[in-house]
Amino acid sequence: MATGIKRGKLGILVGGGPAPGINGVIAAATIEGIQQGYEVIGFRDGFKWLAQGDATHFMNLTIDEVTGIPLRGGSILRTARTNPTKSEKDMQNVLDVLKQLNITAMVTIGGDDTAFSSSQVYRKAAGAIRVAHVPKTIDNDLPLPGATPTFGFETARHYGVSTVRNLAADARTTSRWYLIISMGRTAGHLALGIAKAAAATLAIIPEEFRGRPVTVEEICDIIVGSIIKRRARGREFGVAVLAEGLIEAMGEKGLASAIRGGPLDRYGNIRHDDHGHLHLGEIEFGRLMRDLVCARLVKLGLKITLIDKDLGYELRCADPIPFDAEYTRDLGYGAVKFVLSPDAAKYGAIISFVDGKMMPLPFEKMLDPQTKRMQVRRVNVDGESYECACHYMIRLEPSDFQDVTQLDCLAAVVAMTPDQFRARFGYLVGLK
Repeated sequence: MATGIKRGKLGILVGGGPAPGINGVIAAATIEGIQQGYEVIGFRDGFKWLAQGDATHFMNLTIDEVTGIPLRGGSILRTARTNPTKSEKDMQNVLDVLKQLNITAMVTIGGDDTAFSSSQVYRKAAGAIRVAHVPKTIDNDLPLPGATPTFGFETARHYGVSTVRNLAADARTTSRWYLIISMGRTAGHLALGIAKAAAATLAIIPEEFRGRPVTVEEICDIIVGSIIKRRARGREFGVAVLAEGLIEAMGEKGLASAIRGGPLDRYGNIRHDDHGHLHLGEIEFGRLMRDLVCARLVKLGLKITLIDKDLGYELRCADPIPFDAEYTRDLGYGAVKFVLSPDAAKYGAIISFVDGKMMPLPFEKMLDPQTKRMQVRRVNVDGESYECACHYMIRLEPSDFQDVTQLDCLAAVVAMTPDQFRARFGYLVGLK
Protein backbone atom coordinates (compact mmCIF):
# COMPACT_ATOMS: atom_id res chain seq x y z
CA MET A 1 0.00 0.00 0.00
CA ALA A 2 1.34 3.44 -0.93
CA THR A 3 2.46 5.57 2.00
CA GLY A 4 1.66 8.93 0.42
CA ILE A 5 5.18 10.13 1.26
CA LYS A 6 7.06 11.80 -1.62
CA ARG A 7 10.66 10.60 -1.58
CA GLY A 8 12.02 11.84 -4.89
CA LYS A 9 12.98 9.40 -7.62
CA LEU A 10 14.34 5.88 -7.53
CA GLY A 11 16.52 4.97 -10.50
CA ILE A 12 17.02 1.40 -11.70
CA LEU A 13 19.67 0.21 -14.18
CA VAL A 14 21.17 -3.05 -15.39
CA GLY A 15 24.86 -3.56 -16.26
CA GLY A 16 26.94 -6.45 -17.58
CA GLY A 17 25.66 -9.58 -19.29
CA PRO A 18 22.06 -10.78 -19.09
CA ALA A 19 20.87 -13.34 -16.55
CA PRO A 20 17.46 -14.95 -16.05
CA GLY A 21 15.48 -13.01 -13.44
CA ILE A 22 16.53 -9.43 -14.21
CA ASN A 23 12.95 -8.46 -14.94
CA GLY A 24 11.90 -9.95 -11.61
CA VAL A 25 14.23 -7.59 -9.75
CA ILE A 26 13.06 -4.62 -11.82
CA ALA A 27 9.42 -5.45 -11.16
CA ALA A 28 9.80 -6.03 -7.42
CA ALA A 29 11.89 -2.88 -6.91
CA THR A 30 9.46 -0.81 -8.99
CA ILE A 31 6.36 -1.98 -7.17
CA GLU A 32 7.86 -1.61 -3.69
CA GLY A 33 9.44 1.72 -4.62
CA ILE A 34 6.12 3.16 -5.78
CA GLN A 35 4.34 1.82 -2.72
CA GLN A 36 6.94 3.54 -0.54
CA GLY A 37 6.45 6.92 -2.22
CA TYR A 38 9.13 6.95 -4.93
CA GLU A 39 8.69 7.88 -8.54
CA VAL A 40 10.58 5.13 -10.36
CA ILE A 41 12.51 5.49 -13.59
CA GLY A 42 14.54 2.88 -15.42
CA PHE A 43 17.72 3.83 -17.26
CA ARG A 44 18.24 2.06 -20.56
CA ASP A 45 21.52 0.36 -21.45
CA GLY A 46 23.19 0.49 -18.05
CA PHE A 47 25.57 3.41 -17.56
CA LYS A 48 26.00 3.94 -21.32
CA TRP A 49 23.93 7.11 -21.75
CA LEU A 50 24.50 8.42 -18.23
CA ALA A 51 28.26 8.40 -18.86
CA GLN A 52 27.66 10.55 -21.92
CA GLY A 53 25.64 13.07 -19.94
CA ASP A 54 22.46 12.06 -21.78
CA ALA A 55 19.37 12.52 -19.60
CA THR A 56 16.83 11.26 -22.15
CA HIS A 57 17.36 7.49 -22.33
CA PHE A 58 15.07 6.35 -19.54
CA MET A 59 11.53 5.14 -19.08
CA ASN A 60 9.02 5.86 -16.35
CA LEU A 61 8.26 2.62 -14.58
CA THR A 62 4.77 2.04 -13.24
CA ILE A 63 3.11 -0.92 -11.60
CA ASP A 64 1.15 -1.58 -14.79
CA GLU A 65 4.39 -1.40 -16.80
CA VAL A 66 6.09 -4.14 -14.78
CA THR A 67 3.13 -6.39 -14.07
CA GLY A 68 3.69 -9.67 -15.85
CA ILE A 69 7.41 -9.24 -16.58
CA PRO A 70 8.93 -11.24 -13.66
CA LEU A 71 8.59 -14.54 -15.53
CA ARG A 72 10.03 -13.14 -18.77
CA GLY A 73 13.67 -13.50 -19.72
CA GLY A 74 15.88 -10.64 -20.81
CA SER A 75 15.72 -7.09 -19.49
CA ILE A 76 13.11 -4.47 -20.33
CA LEU A 77 15.84 -1.89 -19.62
CA ARG A 78 18.34 -3.76 -21.78
CA THR A 79 21.93 -3.80 -20.51
CA ALA A 80 25.45 -2.63 -21.43
CA ARG A 81 29.02 -3.02 -20.18
CA THR A 82 29.92 0.69 -20.16
CA ASN A 83 32.40 1.52 -17.39
CA PRO A 84 31.76 5.10 -16.12
CA THR A 85 34.74 4.95 -13.76
CA LYS A 86 37.26 5.00 -16.64
CA SER A 87 37.35 8.79 -16.57
CA GLU A 88 36.44 11.58 -14.16
CA LYS A 89 34.39 13.22 -16.91
CA ASP A 90 32.23 10.14 -17.45
CA MET A 91 31.66 9.77 -13.72
CA GLN A 92 30.76 13.43 -13.37
CA ASN A 93 28.32 13.08 -16.27
CA VAL A 94 26.60 10.26 -14.40
CA LEU A 95 26.29 12.35 -11.24
CA ASP A 96 25.09 15.42 -13.14
CA VAL A 97 22.30 13.49 -14.88
CA LEU A 98 21.19 11.83 -11.64
CA LYS A 99 21.07 15.23 -9.94
CA GLN A 100 19.23 16.78 -12.89
CA LEU A 101 16.58 14.06 -12.69
CA ASN A 102 16.31 14.32 -8.89
CA ILE A 103 17.43 10.74 -8.28
CA THR A 104 17.71 10.20 -4.54
CA ALA A 105 18.13 6.41 -4.58
CA MET A 106 19.52 3.85 -7.01
CA VAL A 107 19.02 0.12 -7.44
CA THR A 108 21.63 -1.35 -9.77
CA ILE A 109 21.63 -4.89 -11.09
CA GLY A 110 24.83 -6.51 -12.33
CA GLY A 111 28.10 -8.25 -11.55
CA ASP A 112 31.15 -6.93 -9.73
CA ASP A 113 31.98 -4.37 -12.44
CA THR A 114 28.55 -2.77 -12.09
CA ALA A 115 28.90 -3.07 -8.31
CA PHE A 116 32.10 -1.03 -8.40
CA SER A 117 30.55 1.62 -10.64
CA SER A 118 27.60 1.81 -8.26
CA SER A 119 29.89 2.12 -5.25
CA GLN A 120 31.50 5.13 -6.89
CA VAL A 121 28.11 6.73 -7.47
CA TYR A 122 27.44 6.37 -3.75
CA ARG A 123 30.86 7.67 -2.73
CA LYS A 124 31.00 10.64 -5.07
CA ALA A 125 27.39 11.66 -4.45
CA ALA A 126 28.44 12.19 -0.80
CA GLY A 127 25.19 11.00 0.72
CA ALA A 128 22.85 12.59 -1.81
CA ILE A 129 22.06 9.24 -3.46
CA ARG A 130 21.43 5.99 -1.60
CA VAL A 131 22.59 2.91 -3.51
CA ALA A 132 21.67 -0.78 -3.35
CA HIS A 133 23.26 -3.25 -5.76
CA VAL A 134 21.68 -6.59 -6.65
CA PRO A 135 24.38 -9.12 -7.68
CA LYS A 136 23.75 -10.99 -10.90
CA THR A 137 25.66 -13.57 -12.90
CA ILE A 138 24.94 -17.02 -14.27
CA ASP A 139 28.56 -17.85 -13.36
CA ASN A 140 27.68 -17.96 -9.61
CA ASP A 141 31.18 -16.67 -8.84
CA LEU A 142 30.42 -13.77 -6.48
CA PRO A 143 31.26 -14.30 -2.78
CA LEU A 144 27.78 -14.19 -1.31
CA PRO A 145 27.42 -15.62 2.21
CA GLY A 146 27.31 -19.36 2.59
CA ALA A 147 25.96 -21.25 -0.37
CA THR A 148 23.69 -18.40 -1.51
CA PRO A 149 23.70 -18.46 -5.33
CA THR A 150 23.69 -15.44 -7.60
CA PHE A 151 20.35 -15.08 -9.28
CA GLY A 152 20.11 -16.57 -12.75
CA PHE A 153 22.52 -19.41 -12.02
CA GLU A 154 19.89 -22.03 -11.22
CA THR A 155 17.86 -21.15 -14.32
CA ALA A 156 20.94 -21.25 -16.55
CA ARG A 157 21.91 -24.61 -15.10
CA HIS A 158 18.38 -25.95 -15.55
CA TYR A 159 18.25 -25.18 -19.27
CA GLY A 160 21.89 -26.13 -19.72
CA VAL A 161 21.15 -29.58 -18.32
CA SER A 162 18.27 -30.03 -20.78
CA THR A 163 20.58 -29.17 -23.69
CA VAL A 164 23.36 -31.48 -22.54
CA ARG A 165 20.95 -34.36 -22.00
CA ASN A 166 19.67 -33.94 -25.56
CA LEU A 167 23.21 -33.88 -26.92
CA ALA A 168 24.10 -36.93 -24.84
CA ALA A 169 21.19 -38.80 -26.45
CA ASP A 170 22.44 -37.72 -29.87
CA ALA A 171 25.97 -38.82 -29.01
CA ARG A 172 24.72 -42.23 -27.90
CA THR A 173 22.53 -42.60 -30.99
CA THR A 174 25.18 -41.58 -33.52
CA SER A 175 28.34 -42.86 -31.77
CA ARG A 176 30.02 -39.47 -31.54
CA TRP A 177 31.47 -37.14 -28.93
CA TYR A 178 30.36 -33.63 -28.02
CA LEU A 179 32.73 -31.02 -26.66
CA ILE A 180 30.66 -28.39 -24.86
CA ILE A 181 32.06 -25.03 -23.75
CA SER A 182 30.07 -23.60 -20.87
CA MET A 183 30.12 -19.96 -19.79
CA GLY A 184 32.02 -19.20 -16.61
CA ARG A 185 34.79 -16.61 -16.84
CA THR A 186 36.70 -17.29 -13.63
CA ALA A 187 34.96 -20.21 -11.96
CA GLY A 188 33.57 -23.57 -13.01
CA HIS A 189 30.26 -23.57 -11.12
CA LEU A 190 28.07 -23.56 -14.22
CA ALA A 191 30.11 -26.08 -16.20
CA LEU A 192 30.34 -28.46 -13.25
CA GLY A 193 26.72 -27.93 -12.19
CA ILE A 194 25.45 -28.71 -15.69
CA ALA A 195 27.78 -31.66 -16.23
CA LYS A 196 27.07 -33.24 -12.85
CA ALA A 197 23.29 -32.91 -13.06
CA ALA A 198 23.21 -34.09 -16.69
CA ALA A 199 25.55 -37.03 -15.98
CA ALA A 200 28.02 -35.86 -18.64
CA THR A 201 31.08 -38.02 -19.26
CA LEU A 202 33.42 -35.48 -17.70
CA ALA A 203 33.82 -31.81 -16.81
CA ILE A 204 37.04 -29.78 -16.80
CA ILE A 205 37.14 -26.58 -14.73
CA PRO A 206 39.94 -24.13 -13.87
CA GLU A 207 39.83 -24.88 -10.14
CA GLU A 208 40.95 -28.49 -10.53
CA PHE A 209 44.44 -27.25 -11.46
CA ARG A 210 44.72 -25.47 -8.08
CA GLY A 211 46.39 -22.35 -9.40
CA ARG A 212 49.22 -24.05 -11.26
CA PRO A 213 49.87 -23.26 -14.93
CA VAL A 214 47.29 -24.78 -17.26
CA THR A 215 48.26 -25.86 -20.77
CA VAL A 216 46.14 -26.65 -23.79
CA GLU A 217 48.09 -29.90 -24.16
CA GLU A 218 47.05 -31.15 -20.72
CA ILE A 219 43.40 -30.33 -21.29
CA CYS A 220 43.50 -32.12 -24.63
CA ASP A 221 45.09 -35.18 -23.03
CA ILE A 222 42.44 -35.29 -20.29
CA ILE A 223 39.77 -35.43 -23.01
CA VAL A 224 41.70 -37.97 -25.06
CA GLY A 225 42.22 -40.09 -21.93
CA SER A 226 38.47 -40.11 -21.33
CA ILE A 227 37.80 -41.14 -24.94
CA ILE A 228 40.31 -43.99 -24.64
CA LYS A 229 38.84 -45.18 -21.35
CA ARG A 230 35.33 -45.19 -22.83
CA ARG A 231 36.62 -47.13 -25.86
CA ALA A 232 38.20 -49.69 -23.53
CA ARG A 233 34.73 -50.21 -22.06
CA GLY A 234 33.15 -50.63 -25.49
CA ARG A 235 31.56 -47.17 -25.63
CA GLU A 236 32.35 -44.91 -28.54
CA PHE A 237 30.38 -41.84 -27.47
CA GLY A 238 30.49 -39.22 -24.75
CA VAL A 239 30.02 -35.61 -23.68
CA ALA A 240 32.77 -33.43 -22.22
CA VAL A 241 31.89 -30.06 -20.64
CA LEU A 242 34.64 -27.44 -20.38
CA ALA A 243 34.41 -24.14 -18.50
CA GLU A 244 35.31 -21.18 -20.73
CA GLY A 245 37.34 -19.87 -17.78
CA LEU A 246 40.03 -22.29 -18.92
CA ILE A 247 40.83 -19.65 -21.56
CA GLU A 248 41.89 -17.12 -18.93
CA ALA A 249 43.61 -19.85 -16.90
CA MET A 250 45.81 -20.61 -19.91
CA GLY A 251 46.20 -16.98 -21.00
CA GLU A 252 46.68 -15.57 -24.47
CA LYS A 253 50.30 -16.78 -24.63
CA GLY A 254 49.31 -20.27 -23.61
CA LEU A 255 46.65 -20.41 -26.29
CA ALA A 256 48.97 -19.01 -28.94
CA SER A 257 51.72 -21.50 -28.09
CA ALA A 258 49.32 -24.36 -28.72
CA ILE A 259 48.54 -23.18 -32.23
CA ARG A 260 51.70 -23.90 -34.12
CA GLY A 261 51.77 -22.87 -37.77
CA GLY A 262 48.95 -20.34 -37.58
CA PRO A 263 47.87 -17.16 -35.78
CA LEU A 264 45.53 -17.26 -32.80
CA ASP A 265 43.11 -14.88 -34.51
CA ARG A 266 42.00 -17.64 -36.87
CA TYR A 267 39.99 -18.86 -33.87
CA GLY A 268 38.46 -15.45 -33.15
CA ASN A 269 39.25 -11.88 -32.19
CA ILE A 270 41.39 -11.01 -29.19
CA ARG A 271 40.01 -7.87 -27.58
CA HIS A 272 38.94 -6.56 -24.19
CA ASP A 273 35.84 -4.77 -22.90
CA ASP A 274 35.61 -1.48 -20.95
CA HIS A 275 36.43 -3.31 -17.72
CA GLY A 276 39.57 -4.98 -19.10
CA HIS A 277 38.05 -8.44 -19.51
CA LEU A 278 39.04 -10.61 -22.44
CA HIS A 279 36.00 -11.03 -24.72
CA LEU A 280 35.72 -14.80 -24.25
CA GLY A 281 32.68 -15.04 -26.51
CA GLU A 282 34.75 -13.90 -29.49
CA ILE A 283 37.27 -16.72 -29.13
CA GLU A 284 36.17 -19.99 -30.74
CA PHE A 285 37.54 -22.05 -27.88
CA GLY A 286 35.40 -25.05 -28.74
CA ARG A 287 36.62 -25.16 -32.33
CA LEU A 288 40.21 -24.73 -31.17
CA MET A 289 39.95 -27.58 -28.68
CA ARG A 290 38.13 -29.80 -31.19
CA ASP A 291 40.87 -29.29 -33.78
CA LEU A 292 43.65 -29.96 -31.28
CA VAL A 293 41.97 -33.05 -29.79
CA CYS A 294 41.18 -34.45 -33.24
CA ALA A 295 44.81 -34.01 -34.29
CA ARG A 296 45.91 -36.04 -31.27
CA LEU A 297 43.33 -38.74 -31.95
CA VAL A 298 44.54 -39.12 -35.53
CA LYS A 299 48.11 -39.61 -34.31
CA LEU A 300 46.85 -42.28 -31.95
CA GLY A 301 44.97 -44.05 -34.75
CA LEU A 302 41.51 -43.28 -33.36
CA LYS A 303 38.72 -42.26 -35.73
CA ILE A 304 36.04 -40.31 -33.86
CA THR A 305 33.47 -37.70 -34.81
CA LEU A 306 33.87 -34.80 -32.37
CA ILE A 307 31.42 -31.88 -32.41
CA ASP A 308 31.99 -28.63 -30.53
CA LYS A 309 29.09 -26.65 -29.04
CA ASP A 310 29.12 -23.35 -27.12
CA LEU A 311 26.62 -23.18 -24.30
CA GLY A 312 25.83 -19.82 -22.71
CA TYR A 313 24.11 -17.18 -24.79
CA GLU A 314 20.98 -19.31 -25.07
CA LEU A 315 20.88 -19.54 -21.25
CA ARG A 316 21.27 -15.88 -20.29
CA CYS A 317 17.85 -14.63 -21.37
CA ALA A 318 15.81 -17.74 -20.60
CA ASP A 319 12.57 -17.35 -18.66
CA PRO A 320 13.46 -17.81 -14.98
CA ILE A 321 12.49 -21.02 -13.25
CA PRO A 322 10.42 -20.67 -10.04
CA PHE A 323 13.54 -20.56 -7.85
CA ASP A 324 14.86 -17.43 -9.57
CA ALA A 325 11.40 -15.89 -9.95
CA GLU A 326 10.93 -16.05 -6.17
CA TYR A 327 14.53 -15.14 -5.35
CA THR A 328 14.56 -12.02 -7.52
CA ARG A 329 11.36 -10.77 -5.93
CA ASP A 330 13.11 -11.00 -2.55
CA LEU A 331 16.14 -9.14 -3.93
CA GLY A 332 14.16 -6.32 -5.53
CA TYR A 333 12.04 -5.85 -2.42
CA GLY A 334 15.13 -6.04 -0.20
CA ALA A 335 16.96 -3.43 -2.28
CA VAL A 336 14.22 -0.86 -1.74
CA LYS A 337 13.92 -1.75 1.93
CA PHE A 338 17.66 -1.15 2.31
CA VAL A 339 17.70 2.28 0.63
CA LEU A 340 14.94 3.34 3.02
CA SER A 341 16.86 2.13 6.07
CA PRO A 342 19.10 4.28 8.30
CA ASP A 343 22.09 2.14 7.22
CA ALA A 344 21.73 3.36 3.63
CA ALA A 345 22.73 6.84 4.83
CA LYS A 346 26.01 5.35 6.11
CA TYR A 347 27.03 3.05 3.26
CA GLY A 348 26.04 1.62 -0.11
CA ALA A 349 25.54 -2.12 -0.17
CA ILE A 350 25.23 -5.34 -2.13
CA ILE A 351 21.95 -7.07 -1.31
CA SER A 352 22.04 -10.68 -0.18
CA PHE A 353 19.71 -13.07 1.63
CA VAL A 354 20.69 -15.71 4.19
CA ASP A 355 18.08 -18.06 5.65
CA GLY A 356 15.32 -15.81 4.34
CA LYS A 357 16.72 -12.67 5.97
CA MET A 358 18.16 -9.76 4.04
CA MET A 359 21.87 -9.19 4.65
CA PRO A 360 23.23 -5.94 3.14
CA LEU A 361 26.96 -6.28 2.40
CA PRO A 362 28.77 -2.87 2.44
CA PHE A 363 30.64 -2.04 -0.76
CA GLU A 364 33.86 -1.32 1.10
CA LYS A 365 33.88 -4.81 2.61
CA MET A 366 33.07 -6.59 -0.65
CA LEU A 367 35.14 -4.71 -3.24
CA ASP A 368 38.92 -4.82 -3.44
CA PRO A 369 40.10 -1.19 -3.82
CA GLN A 370 42.99 -2.35 -6.03
CA THR A 371 41.21 -4.69 -8.45
CA LYS A 372 37.87 -2.84 -8.09
CA ARG A 373 36.18 -6.22 -8.05
CA MET A 374 34.81 -8.71 -5.60
CA GLN A 375 36.80 -11.74 -4.60
CA VAL A 376 35.94 -14.66 -6.87
CA ARG A 377 33.97 -17.53 -5.35
CA ARG A 378 35.46 -20.64 -6.88
CA VAL A 379 34.38 -24.27 -6.82
CA ASN A 380 35.61 -25.95 -3.66
CA VAL A 381 37.62 -28.81 -5.14
CA ASP A 382 38.41 -30.12 -1.66
CA GLY A 383 34.79 -30.76 -0.74
CA GLU A 384 32.69 -33.90 -1.03
CA SER A 385 30.42 -32.31 -3.65
CA TYR A 386 33.31 -32.02 -6.11
CA GLU A 387 34.66 -35.40 -4.97
CA CYS A 388 31.28 -36.90 -5.85
CA ALA A 389 31.32 -35.25 -9.27
CA CYS A 390 34.75 -36.74 -10.02
CA HIS A 391 33.69 -40.22 -8.93
CA TYR A 392 31.05 -40.28 -11.65
CA MET A 393 33.28 -38.86 -14.40
CA ILE A 394 35.14 -41.06 -16.86
CA ARG A 395 38.76 -39.91 -16.88
CA LEU A 396 42.14 -41.50 -16.30
CA GLU A 397 42.86 -42.17 -12.62
CA PRO A 398 45.87 -43.53 -10.67
CA SER A 399 44.12 -46.92 -10.36
CA ASP A 400 44.08 -47.25 -14.15
CA PHE A 401 47.87 -47.40 -14.11
CA GLN A 402 48.09 -49.65 -11.04
CA ASP A 403 45.76 -52.37 -12.30
CA VAL A 404 47.74 -54.43 -14.83
CA THR A 405 44.65 -55.72 -16.64
CA GLN A 406 43.12 -52.27 -16.89
CA LEU A 407 46.36 -50.76 -18.15
CA ASP A 408 46.63 -53.47 -20.79
CA CYS A 409 43.09 -52.68 -22.00
CA LEU A 410 43.75 -48.94 -22.21
CA ALA A 411 47.03 -49.37 -24.03
CA ALA A 412 45.47 -51.79 -26.52
CA VAL A 413 42.93 -49.14 -27.63
CA VAL A 414 45.76 -47.01 -29.04
CA ALA A 415 48.07 -49.88 -30.02
CA MET A 416 50.65 -49.08 -27.33
CA THR A 417 52.48 -51.19 -24.83
CA PRO A 418 51.56 -50.57 -21.18
CA ASP A 419 54.89 -48.85 -20.65
CA GLN A 420 54.32 -46.58 -23.64
CA PHE A 421 50.84 -45.71 -22.42
CA ARG A 422 52.17 -44.93 -18.95
CA ALA A 423 54.91 -42.73 -20.41
CA ARG A 424 52.41 -40.89 -22.62
CA PHE A 425 49.50 -40.33 -20.20
CA GLY A 426 50.83 -41.09 -16.71
CA TYR A 427 51.59 -37.44 -16.01
CA LEU A 428 47.84 -36.75 -15.87
CA VAL A 429 47.63 -38.66 -12.61
CA GLY A 430 50.96 -37.53 -11.16
CA LEU A 431 53.20 -40.31 -12.48
CA LYS A 432 56.67 -39.28 -13.66
